[in-house]
Amino acid sequence: MSQGFDYDLMIIGAGVGGHGAALHAVAKGLKTAIVEAAEMGGTCVNRGCIPSKALLAASGRVRELHQAHHLQSMGIQIGGVTFDRQAIANHAANLVSNIRGNMSNSLKRLGVDVIQGWGKMAASQKVTVDTPEGEKTFTANHIILAPGSIPFVPPGIEIDGKTVFTSDDAIKLETLPQWIAIIGSGYIGLEFADVYSALGCEITVIEALDKVMPTFDPDIAKLAQRVLLQSRDIEARAGVIARKITPGTPVVIELADTQTKELVDVLEVDACLVATGRIPYTQNLNLAAVGVETDRRGFIPVDDNLAVVANGEPVPHLWAIGDATGKMMLAHAASAQGVAVVETICDRPRQVDYRSIPAAAFTHPEMSFVGLTEPQAIELGQAEGFEVATARTYFKANSKALAEGETDGIAKVIYRKDTGELLGAHIFGLHAADLIQEAANAIANRQSVNELAFNVHTHPTLSEVLDEAYKRALETH
Repeated sequence: MSQGFDYDLMIIGAGVGGHGAALHAVAKGLKTAIVEAAEMGGTCVNRGCIPSKALLAASGRVRELHQAHHLQSMGIQIGGVTFDRQAIANHAANLVSNIRGNMSNSLKRLGVDVIQGWGKMAASQKVTVDTPEGEKTFTANHIILAPGSIPFVPPGIEIDGKTVFTSDDAIKLETLPQWIAIIGSGYIGLEFADVYSALGCEITVIEALDKVMPTFDPDIAKLAQRVLLQSRDIEARAGVIARKITPGTPVVIELADTQTKELVDVLEVDACLVATGRIPYTQNLNLAAVGVETDRRGFIPVDDNLAVVANGEPVPHLWAIGDATGKMMLAHAASAQGVAVVETICDRPRQVDYRSIPAAAFTHPEMSFVGLTEPQAIELGQAEGFEVATARTYFKANSKALAEGETDGIAKVIYRKDTGELLGAHIFGLHAADLIQEAANAIANRQSVNELAFNVHTHPTLSEVLDEAYKRALETH
């Protein structure tokens, strides 16, 4: 494709986004290199979605086998259930190793050069890499920045990695504290609350905003709080911040009112997981060499095509994807961005439709959503002059859920009253993470509930919770 460069494309960061971009680039005939300072797979594979899903799978089995009444109702008798903490931790570590190896092998097989070391900008179309053998310089027609993110630790919180830690350490499951505080009630906090509660820990969830699960649709959050927290005797405290956390035995947590900042309580717990979100890992990329400044939070500014922006204009041949852009901090969003950038590089401009990208929390039961929450949809409707309507269905009326004995759950669809266009879908219940994809595809195609209500779903399946929601929407539309 390019003349006079070492590579057609260099990618800084070998997480899911960088890896996906590299695979697509090779498929399009681009000579490609990927630079990684740590492990192949980035956060998702090594410290995020992959090992946490392994822990959730194992702890979920423990929870299920402990539910004697539920199993007896199906005619199943179970004796004493025990587990090996280290074996569960090993299950997660082995999964990480396997997937990381598969990713490395796929790049090697396709001829992608993997350069180990810290990559940073040297000049336009030029990258330097601090390798174990010393600094090396490479040129590339196009460069993609995919540095990812790291856990955010608020001021006043001291991390020791043992008694006070982030998700990076939690996935190792080195201990099972008798009483653990979890700071934050987003995806990470809820998933680890699920793991720890299943394995017998006492939990206090602390949320700075005025309600628990603040980013979820209100209907979903209301039911999920009852099922995931209250029914498991997990204490949830909202409207308070962890003003100061001191590691040790015990861990001392000073709680202050979010509004007044006045001290309201002091907790002494065995451990504390800080799950307060993530921040971009954009330090030391030498972006100044190409005239680029990150925003105050550290995100790399990009335009709709994911070209890096400096002084309001796209920087030629320089792109950014993944968590560092701040668009959607999800592994599959990063991968979609990587593919879109490669398409644009190959003169087939493609933009990512963020409204159609689904997300999920892999709790038991799971939560998932795509598109807008009801408050967001109402706000958009007020701005654009349309009314919003919703329809809800419940897992307790679903034949497959009844057969499984897993009837806690709700499916909610949000749509325009005038055209019926699906604006959002939210599911809490068994296999919600899998069920949401149907709605995501519908939103990607801007389909209306008028069409979706006539789709035929297999009976009896959980997918019928969405089928019923579409049909209810049609009845009221």
